[in-house]
Amino acid sequence: MSEEILINVSPQETRVAVVENGVLQELFIERANRHGLVGNIYQGKVSRVLPGMQAAFVEVGLERTAFLHVGDIVGRSSEELYALAHDSDESSDVSQRHNAVVDANITQLLAEGQTVMVQVLKDPIGTKGARLTTQISLPSRYLVYMPGEAHLGVSSKIECEEERERLRAAVRANLKGDNDGGFIVRTAGEGASQEAIWADMMFLRRLWEKIAEAATKTPVPSLVHGDLPMVLRILRDLLSEDVGTVRVDSLEAFEQVKQFAEGFFPHMKDRVVHYAGERPIFDIYGVEDEILRALSRKVDLKSGGHLVFDQTEAMTTVDVNTGGYVGHRTLEETIFKTNLEAAQSIARQLRLRNLGGIIIVDFIDMQDEDHKRQVLRALEKYLQKDHARTQVYDFSPLGLVEMTRKRTRESLERVLCEPCSSCDGKGSVQTVETVCYEIFREISRSARQFEPREMLIIAAPSVVDLMLSEEAKALADLEASIGHPIRLQAEALYPPDQHDVVLI
Repeated sequence: MSEEILINVSPQETRVAVVENGVLQELFIERANRHGLVGNIYQGKVSRVLPGMQAAFVEVGLERTAFLHVGDIVGRSSEELYALAHDSDESSDVSQRHNAVVDANITQLLAEGQTVMVQVLKDPIGTKGARLTTQISLPSRYLVYMPGEAHLGVSSKIECEEERERLRAAVRANLKGDNDGGFIVRTAGEGASQEAIWADMMFLRRLWEKIAEAATKTPVPSLVHGDLPMVLRILRDLLSEDVGTVRVDSLEAFEQVKQFAEGFFPHMKDRVVHYAGERPIFDIYGVEDEILRALSRKVDLKSGGHLVFDQTEAMTTVDVNTGGYVGHRTLEETIFKTNLEAAQSIARQLRLRNLGGIIIVDFIDMQDEDHKRQVLRALEKYLQKDHARTQVYDFSPLGLVEMTRKRTRESLERVLCEPCSSCDGKGSVQTVETVCYEIFREISRSARQFEPREMLIIAAPSVVDLMLSEEAKALADLEASIGHPIRLQAEALYPPDQHDVVLI
């Protein structure tokens, strides 16, 4: 068993690291003042309908209004959902109704002031509010229950057709009728007994009944049902036979995790252990160093090549470079080996940095078509371990690989970092020389517009040093040109691109 889950708990934040063969693969962070919202169910009020975007803004009691697109709406009212939870005789083809909703106009489905039960699909990211759906889904260990659907499915990661059919039959045997909702068997359900599947179905039905009943009594807008805390949610989703040990450094959290494991994974409860070492658990496993490296643009490859990651609002770009790697054979072989190594590193970095949305990979140009196919297959292979849904497309005519990765939470950089105060998030600052020349222009403008006795220039020490050395003659000429003395004052607290021209 090569996989370990490390849980570091402090009063300020909880961090969960997934380590495979001693290498950090994935990191989850939740801070005490900023809990994740995905999976939470709210009674919301429609605050604005946007026909042009086929969407609506919904007040759910959060800091920012949330966003609901027409494609995420099921045509059922709260009363209908409540009736569904109690096995009413309502007879309608849910799938057909949902397909009709997708093609409908948003104004036919929602109106301002309307109450609607919604679930969070994506946490607020950047300046965007949370994304919502009315297609409620409730996950358990083995199943996902969809009260508003009539669908029976099995995770595509369960590849054995015989096992897929066995699981379908197990769920089908415990269905109560057409209005029992839909079920999807999760990857963790592979090999689960019929009794375990049935127990999950009963649990999810009872949970939905409680939620639907609570929704009829909950004020609007407000939370109806919160998902599990992050640590338990991650264990529910990630704990499998591949995980050898779950190490928890907090005794209180260890007791909670142990109790949760006894209820959901009794055969794996002994793999949950309390870490009581003196050194921090993330230091022992080198996780802290890996986190710092994951915040860097540049990622070194073992061969001597490197990757460069650039994250923007629209997309993330990854540039592959040979760097100091010269290989031992032909140039094409060197490029091929570098790209293969890059494919593995890119798959890991996407998980670790939690990069989502559109991703463009600029592999080093290859002439051999077979080499291109092998690099693409390698990338797809390494992405199979990713729990987020990914889609990889073929090389474009420009030699780029386009892919998408489902984004449900902020990236690691957005969680741990903020825009640079000096460059305002641009990633660069003006040179000392540029600032110096800007000051000269501002002096000239001010001298023409006003009649000062003298001017005081307050700037960073590096700017003042340049004006007193290499630009001393230019400064003297400017002083003679305007006919007023210019004094300089170095301010250590000023960043290089900040300055003030004071008229005296």
